[in-house]
Parts: sequence; structure tokens; C-alpha cells
Amino acid sequence: MHHTRGVCSFRLGFLCLSMLAVALPAFVLAQEQAGGTVVHPQTWPTAHSPLPPDPQGERRIQALLASMNTEEKVGQLIQADIGSATPEDVRNYHLGSMLAGGNSKPGGARVADGPQWLALAKAYERAAIDVPKGHPAIPLLFGIDAVHGNNGVVGATIFPHNVGLGAAHDPDLIRKIGAATAEEVRVIGLNWAFAPTLAVPQDVRWGRSYEGFSSNPKLVAEYAPAAVEGLQGKPGTPDFLNADHVIASAKHFLGDGGTHNGVDQGDAQISEAALRDIHGAGYPPAIDAGVQTVMASFSSWNGVKMSANKGLLTDVLKDRMHFDGFVVGDWNSHGQVPGCSNDDCPAAIDAGLDMYMAPDSWRSLYQHMLQEVRSGVISMARLDDAVTRVLRVKLRLGLLDGEPAAQPLEGKFDLLGGADHRALARQAVRESLVLLKNEHRLLPLDPRKHILVAGDGADNIPKQSGGWTLTWQGTGVTNANFPHAQSIWSGIREQVQAAGGKATLSVDGSFTQKPDVAIVVFGEDPYAEFQGDMPNLAYKPGDDSDLQLLKHLHAQGIPVVAVFLSGRVLWVNPEINASDAFVAAWLPGSEGGGIADVLLRKPDGSIQYDFHGKLSYAWPRNAAQTNQADPNPLFPYGYGLRYADNGDLPKLSEDPGIRLDNAQSGVYVMRGKPAKGYSLVLADAGGDTKPVTAMPASSPQGDLRATSVDYHVQEDARRFAWMGKHDAQFAIIADHAQDIARQSNGDMQLVATLRVDELGKGNATIGVACGVNCHAEVPVQAALASLQKGQWVRFGVPLKCLQKNGADMSHVDRPFVLHSAPGTAISIASVTLSSNADRSVACATP
Repeated sequence: MHHTRGVCSFRLGFLCLSMLAVALPAFVLAQEQAGGTVVHPQTWPTAHSPLPPDPQGERRIQALLASMNTEEKVGQLIQADIGSATPEDVRNYHLGSMLAGGNSKPGGARVADGPQWLALAKAYERAAIDVPKGHPAIPLLFGIDAVHGNNGVVGATIFPHNVGLGAAHDPDLIRKIGAATAEEVRVIGLNWAFAPTLAVPQDVRWGRSYEGFSSNPKLVAEYAPAAVEGLQGKPGTPDFLNADHVIASAKHFLGDGGTHNGVDQGDAQISEAALRDIHGAGYPPAIDAGVQTVMASFSSWNGVKMSANKGLLTDVLKDRMHFDGFVVGDWNSHGQVPGCSNDDCPAAIDAGLDMYMAPDSWRSLYQHMLQEVRSGVISMARLDDAVTRVLRVKLRLGLLDGEPAAQPLEGKFDLLGGADHRALARQAVRESLVLLKNEHRLLPLDPRKHILVAGDGADNIPKQSGGWTLTWQGTGVTNANFPHAQSIWSGIREQVQAAGGKATLSVDGSFTQKPDVAIVVFGEDPYAEFQGDMPNLAYKPGDDSDLQLLKHLHAQGIPVVAVFLSGRVLWVNPEINASDAFVAAWLPGSEGGGIADVLLRKPDGSIQYDFHGKLSYAWPRNAAQTNQADPNPLFPYGYGLRYADNGDLPKLSEDPGIRLDNAQSGVYVMRGKPAKGYSLVLADAGGDTKPVTAMPASSPQGDLRATSVDYHVQEDARRFAWMGKHDAQFAIIADHAQDIARQSNGDMQLVATLRVDELGKGNATIGVACGVNCHAEVPVQAALASLQKGQWVRFGVPLKCLQKNGADMSHVDRPFVLHSAPGTAISIASVTLSSNADRSVACATP
């Protein structure tokens, strides 16, 4: 390591702050303790690029820069998404980079395979270098969120998410996974992976927690260089950024794992010491390993957005840590800077952002930047510095060597989900499993017995893979979309049958012949980013179906092995109590057979593979224990049983430490999706209904269509368009009827954050349903017509109006129903009970 760390590294508390006080004035220490925003670069560790000085390369870059006009320079600093920019746009606007967001696929398809991806990449590649004579032909950087394998491509190897890889405590494994991922990215013609994530999550209510290797900064610092070298190759060797490797991106700089209450894109309200020693731990090792790009975080530090934090992006990252690659933004993250918009943000480049990720705002951003360079708002010196950094990375990747070099891996589609990569992924599954309980040494199981495999995760590859798998949220796909993968059930069945035993799949746990043992696979449903934020650490509050399945089997005298799929540690004490053995399997990805490798003995009775994994996060004692620094967890960091250990546990407390019944009271839709315990259905005029499980969706006859749109962030709202010839409606359905009679007696309203895009001719209503032949509506056509089209507003319907119109508010099973006529299009981001609304309708009889 070239960087140096003070004795405060990886530690906080009185000792660390006291030592800083020796070097810093008293007012600085006071600000540290209060959590200020002034950055003190001299207190941060240093780092150094491992690449030797390259005067010849720098001269080439400067000569190329001198040949570029302003339009070409600005274009190099903008990254557009394939969903909004064509190859022709790349040619005309001189764009320096493209990306494919989580839901962006070739041709607008929901999923795409290797040949489709490669054809798309080649089209953009050709456009970038198709320039008029006398103009520089600068090839494209093309990035993708390859965060656990090349996970956006059908047939690719899907490795365990980072939360599982952290439990393996194996940096060499991380290096190998990075190399395999790079190869599969190169196969489809892309050259940049938005990985590794170096967040150090401290509150796993955060929906991106599974992207973090650990809550321990020391482990993240050990993994960072391994991940970077895996993707890029090791500096100083012929492998570095050769045709088998890709550009890596250390993300998200900085503090995304430390936001207050674990809110995605939130505010890290912490001291500079905590920001540096915990959340900054992975960056110096990544820079020492030669990482070429760093992605700025959506989040803030004490109220200052990272995309405009010059003290951190420039003074710390570039000057103190000597990072000589370039800083790229996250998805329109610059638009969240005060005074900025997605279309215009000179403050970001001034602070040190070099490339704007402007997926759908790139065109207007390009025009604004061009004007601001010409007017001097953006200095030519800063523009040239940013372009120089982008060109330096392209030079190191070999993109500036004249004609595009042959890419030997392109089109070798047999590498996608190839045997070697799948074997590596299976090893990663085995190493990541953590055994929390093994009563009477139930595990490992005899494969010659009759084994029942139950639970909705047993034969469910999308669920075992989690978010960021084929689609952004990991939803809307089935086992059929994973041609090279194996479900957990399939892996168990294969080994049991080979040993002469009997394996039976029964999702609900029913059977005709009593089994010798049951394996129940259950856990979190897929999610990504802010869609996964949660109010506490209780597992599925209000939904005890998994617990009842465990209890049902156990009550019949069947030993039960619980295999828990999750992107984070969660409070599952009741489920642990109801199991004889409990395995934290995280999100293992495409190689479900790795579970069977550890749970089952060899046919001769010997052990195949012992448990290897140790917790890289502390396991919570109750649902309210959200801070990883809490000194009294249920299972501490580093806990994990081996087969030789005593795996008995006393009965655990089932007190969640928080009133779970009210954890999400009054929240029906958040970020465009139904809250836990609710679902969305579309209904045609004739009464035919269809549940919505993925976007886009349509009612049975096509009269109503739902699609994803952006409100504050990517796809955090839904657009409902009445497209047929008849009225239609959508409804939020509660799993269990609720009593909101008390709220109806006050000033509470049903409040929808909505935007009227179009309004047809008819009588729109908003209402509720309350059982058989029980419903009430309030007419809202006139009120919606009075709203400004295209403008978001909090639109309220008083509960007392619905009560007055006949609803039984003590038994509401459909807390929101919107009925309208053809020609209407309304976007909705949230539906809640609230006392505040921008506009409210008056009580009236429909």
C-alpha cells in the first residue's frame, strides 16, 4: 500500500477525536464533533496511482485536446442512456459515453441476450468514430451495472450479491469474480462496469445494503483492491486493461452507507472523522490498485450533496488521494444539487464532477454546458481538465490507438454462463453461507432420505438472485429467463436423486408421504435502491405465512432447515425459533446447487463442504436495533457455525422491540409501488381484473395500462393511461382489512401525490371498498380538471367524505380506487393517509 493511515483508521470515538485535537485548532474539533461540512484534506489518508508517469501519453492527450472544438469537448463529458440516445445522437453530439440503465435494453425489450447486446454496442461504437474528415474520432466508453456478474444479460453468470461475498471473507475469491465478470462484459462489446460498491452500510434499513460487502470498514478496504484488480487487471502486468478486462468504478463517493435512518439518497449526518475512517476506507486501496473511475453518490454529507462537494471531490479525492482518473455522476445525481436541474448544473463540474450521467437529460444538458463554457460560467481550464481525465482513461484502455483494436472475447457467447464461471459462482455460494443454528447437529443432511423442499424461494431463481438481475428491480422475470442457472430446489433434487434418496417439491409444505426432513426456502422479494428502504428490521411485518409454514411442518414432527434469502440481516427470531437449523443464504444468484453442496452429505455419509461463511454484518437482536455499532447484537460480526460446533440455541425473544402493527400505518403506495401488505390490480369495465406484478402492465381487455415514470428519482412513480373505449379503474388491495374509522372522524385525508397528464371526458372518482357490496366514491373530475397538467401535486380526498358516502371505515380492504374514462392519463408516486394536501376535494355525493 502506498497510502498512509493515521492511528484513527477504522476507529471512532474519544481517542480518535482527542488525537485529532492535537493537530487541529479547537474550532475545527468542535465542528468535527458537531458534524460540520468543512473538509480538512490534511487529515485524510493519501493514495497514489500505481501507474508510472507517462509523458508520451500525456503529450498525445494534449495534442488530441488541442484538436477538439468546444462541442467535441462538452460531448466527451456527457453520458447518455440507450433508452434516450441513438447511435446518430452519439455521432451528432460527440458523446463520450453511453450507459444501459437497469431497465434499458436493446430495442426497448424487457430482457435481452448476448447477441442483441453486442449488435447494439457495435452500432454505438461505429457511430462514435464516424466523424467528418479532420475531426478527432474518439471511441466510446460504454458502461453497465455489472454488480454481481454481467447481470443485465440473459444467460450470464449471476454471482452472489456483495452482502454474501462479504461473509466469505475471501479477497482472492473477489478478485476471481471480478475477472470473470469483466470477461462476460467484454463478450457483449461493453468496456466499463459500474462496480465495485465500496459502501460501508451502518443502517441496513437502506435498500442498497446488499451492495455493500460489510459494515466493517477494514473488510471493505481489503476487498476494494481485489475487486478493482479483478475487473481491470493488476497494474504493472500485461493484463492491466487488456482485452479481457474493463474499466472499474469505485462507488458511491462518499458516505452512501451512512445516511440518517438508512434512507437512500439521504443525508449522512456524521462527523468528518466518521466519513473518513468508516465510509472512506475503501477508496485509498482502490486508487492504489489503479481504479480508473469513481462514481459520486446521490447522497449528502451534513446537507451538502456529494455531486457538488468540492472539498471531497477535488480537495480530498483528486488532490489528497492523487486520483488521476475521472469522476462520473450517478443517474441525474447532479439534478439534486440546490440551484441545479437535470438539464443544467455547472456547480457539479466546478466541484470536480468530470462526466455527467445524464441518461434522459443529456440533450438539454449539452446545450446548457455549451452556452456556459462560451460565457465563462464554466471555465475552459476546468473543461479541459475534465476532458483530459476522460481521455486519459480512454488512452489507458487502448481506445486512442488509432483503429479500434480487435476484441477477442466479443461474440464468444459460450462464456456467458460458461462452466468455469458457473463453478466459480457455485464456490462463492458455498463460501458465503452462514450457519446460525444447528439444533442437535441436524445438518448436514443424509441425501438418501426423503427430503421435502418447500417455500416460495425453493424453485425461484429471480428471488434467489435479488435486485439488479435482468431488470433493475429484479422483478418481472421467471426461471425461463435464466437458461444456464439452477434453482435451489433443482440443486437439491439433483444430488438427492443421485444418492438414491427422494426429493419432493411442495411450495406450501403439503405432502402425501411424510418426509424425513424439510428444507424451507423463503425470504425477501427482489428490490433495488430506494425501493428496498424499510422502516425497521422486521421481516415482512403483518405477513406471517413463512413462519406459519415452518411451524406447520415442525408441529408434525418433521425436522426443519430454514434457508433464508435476504439482502441484509433482519430480525427473524420467530422464524429461527420455528426451525431446527437456520442458514443465512443471502442472495446467492444463479448457482442454487451451491446450497445443496453444503447442506447435504456425500452418499457415503461424509461431509461434502463445511460451512465457511462468517457474518460481515452484526445480526439484530430486535427489529429496532438498526445501528450496526450497537454493542449487543443477537449474533456479532464474525459469527458463523461449523458442523463441529454446538449449534443449539436457547429460545430467542420474540419481542420485536417496536410496535410492528403501526410500522407502516397509512402508507399504501410509496415510490410508485404498493407498500408491504398491499397489491395493485387493474380492472376493466366488465369487472375483469388483473394483478400487477411488474411494469409495464395492462388490464385484461387493455382498457387501462400502467407504466413506470420518474418523479424524484428513476421509476419512482406509475403512469395509468385509460387507452380503450370504456371506463376502467385500478385499486390498491389490502391483504387484511383495516380499521381507519378513528382517522375518519378527524381531518385525515386519502392523499395521492399525482400528476394529471391528460383528462378524458367522463366522471372520475376516487373511493374505497369495504367488503361485499360496500364501497364509496367521491367525484374528482372537476378538481382534477382544475389542476395544471404535467405538475405534481398532493391531492386529497377527506376520509369523512367517503364515510359520509356510505363506506364502512372500520373494514376497508381497498383503501384507494381510482375510476376514470378513456383519454385520461394520471401518474401517481404515493398514496398515504395524511392531514396535509395541496388541493382537496369537497364532500359531495357521487
